[in-house]
Amino acid sequence: MKYKVLPGGDIDNKIIPVSVVFLDVKEIEKSGLSQDDAIRKVASTIEGPAAINIFDMDAVTTTSDGIVVEGAIVRMGASDNGKVNNEFGILPMQEITLSDELVEKEPHLKQWKKLFPEKKMFRGPNPKDKKIPVHNVVITGRASNNNSATEMMNIITMDEVLFPILGQLECMHHGDVLVGLTGQVISVGIGMTVAEMYGRVFPHPQFEAGDTAHGSGAYAKTLKQYIPCIVCDKKVIARLTIRALQCGCVPARDIGCSPVVLSIARAMGTPIDFDRITPAAQAELDSIGCTREWMKQTSHMTADEVIAHADEILPGVEQAKKYHADDLLVEKEI
Repeated sequence: MKYKVLPGGDIDNKIIPVSVVFLDVKEIEKSGLSQDDAIRKVASTIEGPAAINIFDMDAVTTTSDGIVVEGAIVRMGASDNGKVNNEFGILPMQEITLSDELVEKEPHLKQWKKLFPEKKMFRGPNPKDKKIPVHNVVITGRASNNNSATEMMNIITMDEVLFPILGQLECMHHGDVLVGLTGQVISVGIGMTVAEMYGRVFPHPQFEAGDTAHGSGAYAKTLKQYIPCIVCDKKVIARLTIRALQCGCVPARDIGCSPVVLSIARAMGTPIDFDRITPAAQAELDSIGCTREWMKQTSHMTADEVIAHADEILPGVEQAKKYHADDLLVEKEI
């Protein structure tokens, strides 16, 4: 059974507090192990705290702002010194069933219906499966694997890393990643969610497109500002966001009003539902320069132009350094 490990430690003076393991469900199937046993088997080979994520690359998932993407985490684990807590060290993600009723309730899923109706979808866990209240998290010893495996922490040192799903998928795709500090823009952006059942952060629909999950005004930009972050290349998020816009998704109506989504819509001159941006969300956007006036200063760039110039158009991670993911990962076999 083959798997990849991002070793915990230092990357360009950014502390990665736990090792992160990437395990493909197809490798598990070939081994004959169950997913839980595969997590425990891999954990037995790792010293120190680790987050262990199982991927189904034939499934789909959503980003926090509602972009549907190929590849999904289907189970997450946390281990420390080779052991996995039997009570709350492993948690499966809930499979979502596609229906017209669901798309009506969650309009960002029109992307799923149009592009990938044959694929399974996974986002977060079913609350009935959770042993730990409130957070979608697994914990063993020092290792915390939170927000459905996109935020890892050493809960003794309190060091943390944000590892959004698109960054992890680039590790699976042998792509490029940016390693830096989360910064103000992403701190605001991660609060611009969509309402979902079994979401990555929230188990029930809460904050609709156009609203903010943070509700903390100008303070929102400081929430994760100095925490390390590993994200995808900006061309990747540009391409995927443009695809959502081409499926008819409108920022603040169907998908979230994150700074990246707004920047792309502004560059292409596509609609933004200004009336649905709540005062709380607008206050947070204003604090990083995404004012209503800025949003209305549109261009008419083509999709190809936006992707080609994504590094200039899109805000994001600070003090970033680009790496080929394979240069950071260690491939192993057990």
